[in-house]
Amino acid sequence: MEKSLAEMQREVDQYISQFKEGYFSPLSMLARMSEEVGELAREVNHSFGEKPKKASEDENSIELELGDILFITICFANSLGIDLADAHDKVMHKFNTRDANRWTKKDTE
Repeated sequence: MEKSLAEMQREVDQYISQFKEGYFSPLSMLARMSEEVGELAREVNHSFGEKPKKASEDENSIELELGDILFITICFANSLGIDLADAHDKVMHKFNTRDANRWTKKDTE
């Protein structure tokens, strides 16, 4: 089943709302996001780089690391009252206008 960003934001909010601590501060979430991006970089390096995994390292995946980044992104947005669908629309507008001719488009014929 495909979920909308709004549904994901509500689902994460319902999860976080059950805890007294609630959302972390923006600085803590930024640190957590940086940590998760580092873990993604490690997985990408293991899969596509020159650094194979050690036998003692946990089995992880790029998919799970991207999921962690999505979760913390949603937490960050929720804590600041940001609608991620709206943010996405604004970013796509920027790419479709400012960057419209930045890259070589594929032939459509």
